[in-house]
Amino acid sequence: MSDIFSGLNEFQKEAVIYQGSPLLILAGAGSGKTRVLTHRAAYFVQQKLASPGEILLLTFTNKAAGEMKQRMGRLLNDKKADNLFAGTFHSFGCRTLRIYGQHLGISSDFVIYDSDDQENLVRSLLSEMGLTPKEFKPSSVLYFIEAAKNSYLTPQQATAQAHGFWESIAAKIYVKYQSKLMQNQALDFNDLLFKTVELFQQYPQVLEKFWQKYHYILVDEYQDTNQIQYLLTKLLAAKYRQITAVGDASQSIYGWRGADYKNLSAFTVDFADTKVINLEQNYRSTENILEAANAVISKNNSHPVLKLFTTKKSPAKIKVFESDSEISEADYVSQKIKELHDTLHFAYKDIAVLYRMNAQSRAIEESFLRNTISYVLIGGLRFYDRAEIKDIIAMLRVAQNRKDSLSAARVEKALGKRRKIIFDQHLDNLNVKKLSSIQILESLVINSGYLSKYNPQEEDDLKKIENIKELKSVAATYPKINDFLENVALVQQEYSLQEKNKKKENREGVRLMTLHSSKGLEFDVVFLVGFEEGILPHSRSMIEDNDIEEERRLCYVGITRAKELLYITYASRRLFFGKSSLNEASRFLHDIPGNLIECESSSEVTRDLRSSHRFTKQDSNSDLVYDPDIY
Repeated sequence: MSDIFSGLNEFQKEAVIYQGSPLLILAGAGSGKTRVLTHRAAYFVQQKLASPGEILLLTFTNKAAGEMKQRMGRLLNDKKADNLFAGTFHSFGCRTLRIYGQHLGISSDFVIYDSDDQENLVRSLLSEMGLTPKEFKPSSVLYFIEAAKNSYLTPQQATAQAHGFWESIAAKIYVKYQSKLMQNQALDFNDLLFKTVELFQQYPQVLEKFWQKYHYILVDEYQDTNQIQYLLTKLLAAKYRQITAVGDASQSIYGWRGADYKNLSAFTVDFADTKVINLEQNYRSTENILEAANAVISKNNSHPVLKLFTTKKSPAKIKVFESDSEISEADYVSQKIKELHDTLHFAYKDIAVLYRMNAQSRAIEESFLRNTISYVLIGGLRFYDRAEIKDIIAMLRVAQNRKDSLSAARVEKALGKRRKIIFDQHLDNLNVKKLSSIQILESLVINSGYLSKYNPQEEDDLKKIENIKELKSVAATYPKINDFLENVALVQQEYSLQEKNKKKENREGVRLMTLHSSKGLEFDVVFLVGFEEGILPHSRSMIEDNDIEEERRLCYVGITRAKELLYITYASRRLFFGKSSLNEASRFLHDIPGNLIECESSSEVTRDLRSSHRFTKQDSNSDLVYDPDIY
């Protein structure tokens, strides 16, 4: 058996061995919270306080759960960890309902509906009610139902609380939707938690079985729990109160999907004798990076803020670059990555480029392709592979060439037959030769009604709308439709060339991702791009103080992903969503003390990486090279 205390600092040791009252561990970024949680579980087994089967470890991803089980196995040096339940909230709910769901009339062989199944069900209910998807967008209705379930509202309660016509109808659909699920012996993803809580509340004898089975409950990422997840853990710990929660309010960045960092403070209210231990020693980042992170997050007032410290010294300051456009920003990132890789020997896979919005990846991707830098998009598709972009490109191709039957088929699938007829009629009145690319694009998108598919109030739909707007930036760069479509084709061809080396790329490519996707990850070098007002913080988040605070937490998460080097870039003028604008540097940049920063200017970008938007064919083999002389 490995030494349970090996490599732990005094606060981590205290958290591992503490017994008695409930324990809340406030663990800062890079402070070793996963280690503490798994060592604590292993300590319970080593000290014979519990068998592995009596420990319940809840987290948010299967990957995190698997990692914890592996660590437990190494610590215990045997297969006892196989009996430990380490899994997501939803997997726990699923297992529970398979065994005890019959109390609620749920068959043990219930099916779980995925998003397509849910949408098809809502569409059929709309049809039954004489309503149309245009009036009540299925994804919007499902968003309403999901929010109700996450708040533990039954269909009847949601109906009673509905405000206005739309919510009243959505609540009626919720009633029918839930009835249909039960009729089909099906559950949706949210039911796995909703029905588990309902089971425990209505059948205390079942909850008693879980009290007797699980003597110790450990919950990871507590700041990311929503109301129903919080209620579930509270029920499980109600009798013996042997619960450990780990979290950090400063890393709560999922408010838009129901996560509530206030659950950390609610924990100490519901369990009044809670012991709180702070883990503030960071083992990831250098002192300068941590000082910058602390300076940014310290401006938040609505939640406790840990002050991280480290013994990791480095003279490297945070590099800040002001570019004159999004293209020179992207090329600066390419240049620096080339230097880091070729001269300082950083592996591409240990470098990450983080951005606030998916649409920002377009300029970075194209610069990387021009400069033969391999990359991997984490948590998303490459810009021109995104379905909404493919739809709009198909429209433009049909506008350019009416005989393009393949693109016409995609347009019909995207719009439906009725809207496709309207689209074709509009094309007959469109003089493509006299209009610019952006005029054609805007005309087709608006008159086809394509955007009615998306609800800007929903996060996923908003990303798609932002991607379409970013396509306008490409159109603005290429006024002639032929040049626009040629450039798109050349970028797509480069995608295909890289696809042949996908296995190698996945191992070695620079990581590109949104700030939200970066949580839980770390990299030797991090580039934070688009550090501007309106981007970070996002324009939608600049009115309410709570929204600004979440944007600040998002910035904090991005900064604390960096281990050795941190680069921050912004553009004084940016062609974004098809419009050129003058931008101010983000307020978060002004929060970082000047002594931590080293500024670089556009004049320092080497001439071999001069700004360009264009790809050009080199020879008959169709390999693509960057031509710096074409503007």
